[in-house]
Amino acid sequence: MKKFMDENFMLQNETAIRLFHDFAKDMPIYDYHCHLSPQMIYEDLPFENITQIFLGGDHYKWRYMRSCGIEEKYITGDASDREKFQAFCGALQYGIGNPLYHWTHLELQRYFGIDEIVREDTADIIWEKANAYIKETQMSPVKLINSSNVALVCTTDDPVDDLSWHKKIAEKGNVKAKVLPAFRPDRVTNIEKPDFIQYIQELSKAAEITIQGFQDLLDALQKRIEYFHSVGCRISDHGMDYVPYAEASFDKIDEIFRRRIAGNSISKEETDAFKTAVLIALGKSYHKYGWTFQIHTGAMRNNNSKMFAHLGADTGFDSISDYPVALPLSRLLDSLAVSETLPKTILYTLNPKDNYVLGTMLGNFQGSEVPGKIQFGSGWWFNDQRDGMMEQMKALANLGALHTFVGMLTDSRSFLSYPRHEYFRRIMCNFLGTCVENGEFPADMDTLETIVKGISFNNAKRYFGIEL
Repeated sequence: MKKFMDENFMLQNETAIRLFHDFAKDMPIYDYHCHLSPQMIYEDLPFENITQIFLGGDHYKWRYMRSCGIEEKYITGDASDREKFQAFCGALQYGIGNPLYHWTHLELQRYFGIDEIVREDTADIIWEKANAYIKETQMSPVKLINSSNVALVCTTDDPVDDLSWHKKIAEKGNVKAKVLPAFRPDRVTNIEKPDFIQYIQELSKAAEITIQGFQDLLDALQKRIEYFHSVGCRISDHGMDYVPYAEASFDKIDEIFRRRIAGNSISKEETDAFKTAVLIALGKSYHKYGWTFQIHTGAMRNNNSKMFAHLGADTGFDSISDYPVALPLSRLLDSLAVSETLPKTILYTLNPKDNYVLGTMLGNFQGSEVPGKIQFGSGWWFNDQRDGMMEQMKALANLGALHTFVGMLTDSRSFLSYPRHEYFRRIMCNFLGTCVENGEFPADMDTLETIVKGISFNNAKRYFGIEL
């Protein structure tokens, strides 16, 4: 029986062990998509206790605790931080098979030097040891980033954001990693949402353009893209419940937009036509500026309306959707390809049923600008675990060029999430090592080193083209 989470954790053969320890382990982290707060990074306030770091804003853990029958007061409610930590430890004690079990122990080992197994009866000693370390080291967001070998952090930022925190971070100069914004225009495309009219007013103010028609909207977006570019942004990110595609004339889109901002309702077909027009326009701008277009699909958000009203979005009440994706995604990408304005694009799916849809879609639109111009993104959200990561990599290997893969991203609000890159690298090295051990790939260590270091860091560095 193997020891629990030793140095060769998840590495099941000698080749995997060598690939991880010799090539992957010490590579920097290129975190091209996360939800960290740039304000928290700039202010860099020391954390008060481990609950603030472990459970603050972490809906993965909140969701698990609810599944264990924990009362909401111990999750997002008014229980003390000590009580919340106790409840979490008691629940995680039985978390066999859940990636939270591994992530939590990796975080305790890597950041606190704590090897105790998380249980209800070890909560006290972990609480005391962790909090003593937090106090002794004045553990803070920047100290966690600087100690994690991170080369780049891209946050998630709305087009109306003034990016003042990013500017202050750069001026302060205490973060070893480059901290850059990423352009997240979901609220621009969500014309059907109740707050759309209010948002257009916010965008009008930020861009200093009176938005009355569709061309005004495009001009405002272009101005915000130029501003983001000036602050170092090179990546966009779109969260889509589904991929829309509906063709309509410019005049028709203008008429739809004007009716909507006047307070009128629009049809599903009109909604899709507007979304399509905005996405195509944005895609062309991304291509012009050399940005990467990230497309996240397959989420069904805020399912529990009562809890959404109580806690808001991103609190653990989202799940996987099953919208059709193949045809509209193909048409969206093709509409940019025919005009030779298709930017570098990363496609993610939350529904693993679409792994082979996305895996085959890549080959339709590749280009010579950079290896793997169209990428199949890493296992995302509910797929950010061993089986999900493996299925994504297997699909990519079966259908395309795994060695060009830009690898893992954190996609987290927690400053303790960087060990997830280690988790990914262990899984990746085990996959490659198993291919070698089974005689399916030669033990060519020069080639394997290039593949492992590429997926760990080098491919992303080359692909995004951001100067570090």
